[in-house]
Amino acid sequence: MQNTALLWHVSLLAPPGRKAIALGLVGLARVVPVVIFSMLSGVVADAMDRRRVLLITQTLSAIVAVALATLSFQGLTVVWPIYLLAATGAAFGAFDLPARQALVPTLVPREHLPNAISLNTIMFQIAAVLGPSLGGVLIAASGVGWAYVANAVSFLFVAAALLMMKGVSGRPLKDDTAPATSRDDVSLHAAMEGLRFVFRSPLIRSTMLLDFFATFFSSAMALLPIFAQDILRVGPEGYGWLYAAPAAGAFVMSAAMVPLTERINRRGQTLLWAVAAFGLATVLFGFSRSFWLTFACLAMVGASDTVSMVIRNIVRQLETPDRLRGRMTGVNMVFFLGGPQLGELEAGAVANWLGATVSVVSGGIGCLIATACLAAATPALRHYTRDRAPDRAPVMADG
Repeated sequence: MQNTALLWHVSLLAPPGRKAIALGLVGLARVVPVVIFSMLSGVVADAMDRRRVLLITQTLSAIVAVALATLSFQGLTVVWPIYLLAATGAAFGAFDLPARQALVPTLVPREHLPNAISLNTIMFQIAAVLGPSLGGVLIAASGVGWAYVANAVSFLFVAAALLMMKGVSGRPLKDDTAPATSRDDVSLHAAMEGLRFVFRSPLIRSTMLLDFFATFFSSAMALLPIFAQDILRVGPEGYGWLYAAPAAGAFVMSAAMVPLTERINRRGQTLLWAVAAFGLATVLFGFSRSFWLTFACLAMVGASDTVSMVIRNIVRQLETPDRLRGRMTGVNMVFFLGGPQLGELEAGAVANWLGATVSVVSGGIGCLIATACLAAATPALRHYTRDRAPDRAPVMADG
């Protein structure tokens, strides 16, 4: 809901004729903190009490939401404070995600973790469907400030969930986590160890690059306010539904992936075809001038991305030792968050120069080309199968 409100807010405050580039700069504001803090955050997740890290990051994120609401209610007339708060929230998120992902193996038995990834995706997509849809209605009825307020209130439930968590054994979570003496220190050596591990593993490296290039070229969502306002002319309610369309498609596919995940043997090929479908759906979205066709294309974007996301996560987590989990996630953040955020900037710049349609269509074509190149360059990914996976515990992931 907050992401929906933030883009809409920027589109309202942007100078005339510079709406596209203003929306693209949101991505730049978010990606810089991720790049700066990604390595440090992964080391922190492997070295410190992960639940305590999450409580801190969630509290700080709630403060950002309150600040956005306050500025909105005061009648903000310039856009730079929105960029500043978006960057601040991204910095807190850079520490939140590695800790959250590294915490999961203490919550779910090893034999159930692959399906837990699919179930977690369903949970995330339900929220991603409801949030933008309700956000569009709330923005239309009361303004963007109340969408920020709703997000601030939601962090109370996150904090309660963290405090109520128990480990796999049913004991309090602190009794199931590794003792502090078994964790690495927060140091440059620990950070470099994680970086070396990622780039020496062809499978992990290729899935991260695939994620980066696909989302960099196909970051069409940043331009959605332009399509809703100027091309489809559907207003904030229609914008909210279109923003939720990828999550709707992802939700349906997530439900299908729960029974299918263990049955997919040719995981590498399935991953590559899913990313290709992601790029093709983006091309069709760029050409569409119908609300329902646009909705269907965006739903296909979400569905194909879900297949890709689940398989990427399984591949990466099965290939990563437990003690490097947080650091692998920290490196991965640069790819799966940096790709779409830098892609938003690229999409906004191209749209400002050549128009929104050219930006989206060319991005989808770029995604298809990048997928073909990575498939040709990485035989290990093309040939990756379920039987190839080592006996290591995966970990749930959002990216």
